[in-house]
Amino acid sequence: MTILDEILANKRQELPFLKEKFPLESLQKKANYSRTCLSLKSSLQVSDSGIISEFKRKSPSKGFIKEHADVLDIVPGYAANGASGISILMDTRYFGGGFQDMECARPKVNVPLLFKEFVVDEYQLHLAKSSGADVVLLIASALTEDECSHLASVAKSLGLETLLELHEQDEVKYIQPNVDMVGINNRNLKTFEVDLDASIRLCHSIPDSYLKISESGISSPDTVKRLRKEGFRGFLMGENFMKEENPPLALAKFIDKVLDK
Repeated sequence: MTILDEILANKRQELPFLKEKFPLESLQKKANYSRTCLSLKSSLQVSDSGIISEFKRKSPSKGFIKEHADVLDIVPGYAANGASGISILMDTRYFGGGFQDMECARPKVNVPLLFKEFVVDEYQLHLAKSSGADVVLLIASALTEDECSHLASVAKSLGLETLLELHEQDEVKYIQPNVDMVGINNRNLKTFEVDLDASIRLCHSIPDSYLKISESGISSPDTVKRLRKEGFRGFLMGENFMKEENPPLALAKFIDKVLDK
C-alpha cells in the first residue's frame, strides 16, 4: 500500500463520522455557505509572483514542520505579504490540519482560500463551501475519471473553483470543462519523490486555455522564474515557508527575490 492509498483509506473511514457529526443540512445553514467565492484563477492571472502559500503543520514524508502553528498567526500574514492565494491543509492525521482552520482564517483575509484535501465524496465539497473555501482540490490519482467529472460539476454548482491535480501523462484525460485550473504535482504521491523536469514535460501536454499551477518541491526564486517561462502561472509552496520561524516574512522575502527587488 502506497502512502496515497493509506491516506485515501483513512479518509473513507473518517467520512461517516464527519457526516454524522456535521450533517449536510447543518452545513448548508452556515453563513459561509451563501457567500460568493473569490476567484483564485483571476488572482493568479494578474499576479506578478503567482505564489500560493500553504499553511500546514506536518507532512507524511517529513513529520511535523511546525507542530503548534496557529492559523491566525500565519494566514493573515501571508495575505498581507503578497500571497495570490492561500492553501490550508484539511487532513488531520497526516498533515495536522482540519476544516476548523479554514473557518478561523476566512474572516481574517480577503484572498482566495484553497481547501487542500483528499476529496473522495461530494460531502467534502459542501464542507469546503460551508467552511469558507473558494477553491477545492481534486487529485486525479485519487479518483476515477467519472468521479472527478462528477465532483467538478458539483463544485461548480456550489460556486467553488476547481484545481485539478495531475502527476502522470495519462491523467491529462481528466481535464474537462468544469475544471478551472490544472496543477502539476512535482511530488509523486506514491513515493513522495520530487521531479521538476517531469512536471515541465507534462505542462506542455495541457491545453493553454487552462491556467497551470506547479505544486510542491519549490524552494528557489529561480525555480519559479524557470517554471513561469514554461507556462506556469501559479506556484503552490508550503514547507519552504512553514519551516521558517516567521512564515509570512519568509514569503515576503521570497516574492521580493522572484520580482528581483
